[in-house]
Amino acid sequence: MQRGICSRHPSPDADEAEPELVVSFRDWFRKHRGAAEPTLRQYCRGAAGLLDALGADPSLWSAQQVRKFVLDCARQCGASTTQKLITSLRAFLRYLSFRGQCPADLDQAVPAVAHWRLATLPPCLSAEEVDRLIAACNGSSTRRLRDRAIMLMLGRLGLRAGDVTQLRLSDIEWQNGTLRVMGKGRYEVRLPLPQDVGEAILRYLECRPPVDHSDRVFLRHIAPFKPFITGDCVSSVVRGAMQRAGVVAPAKGAHLLRHTAATEMLRHGVPLDQIGLVLRHRSIDMTAYYAKVDVALLRQVAQPWPEVNS
Repeated sequence: MQRGICSRHPSPDADEAEPELVVSFRDWFRKHRGAAEPTLRQYCRGAAGLLDALGADPSLWSAQQVRKFVLDCARQCGASTTQKLITSLRAFLRYLSFRGQCPADLDQAVPAVAHWRLATLPPCLSAEEVDRLIAACNGSSTRRLRDRAIMLMLGRLGLRAGDVTQLRLSDIEWQNGTLRVMGKGRYEVRLPLPQDVGEAILRYLECRPPVDHSDRVFLRHIAPFKPFITGDCVSSVVRGAMQRAGVVAPAKGAHLLRHTAATEMLRHGVPLDQIGLVLRHRSIDMTAYYAKVDVALLRQVAQPWPEVNS
């Protein structure tokens, strides 16, 4: 018997076979789009729901049926969930249309929901709050050393939770002082490895539990010592540090530190295009989201409101 290991109970849905169309859609999307498993699960969930509601033969579907399905789902969930459902359904219907298994342009029947880009400010922390989060991970235990390395990677490099989860020992190029990161859609970049981040990773690796079955950098701190499964594990580390540090913010996941890293770079005068390279944005429009937080710069370019003479 090993300490910390409990027997797994089978999931109630474990025996339910996935529809053949969903399986082929998953394989196609993984191969041609390089989608990660969480993305595949989200897209396939929407596809399976559509098949269950409209029937197993897509050639019989109509635009009215598809639209009604989306609107019925939208009434039962929030705007963010609806937006993800719409994205997944459009991708699935385009795939079916490409294979000639549903009417052409059926994806156009999926209605849009109101969504204004750049309508809100990105949630971020102050430099003092980031220091408190890192200090909350001080200690000599394996867990504390691991959490400190994760917090520094998120706060200094603006990595996504999935980037940290997928990081392998071979991705750390010690001689060159760089970090190889494989992001969305198999988009690979090399980022500079700051001194404090490298030292934190090295301290963790010195006491990291030895495992033969995986070369992932970050592992669970209790038995069985397995790699993180999803980015939710990294976000859980951030939430724990925020609770210990007494930091209150509108967002509590790992993406909060990604927003913070971007806004700090902007406040220190880093151009938007260079910030986009670090964050691995494919469009400058995504990086422009952070321009709104530089209040000092906005005051310089803001035009005075003309006086209204009555």
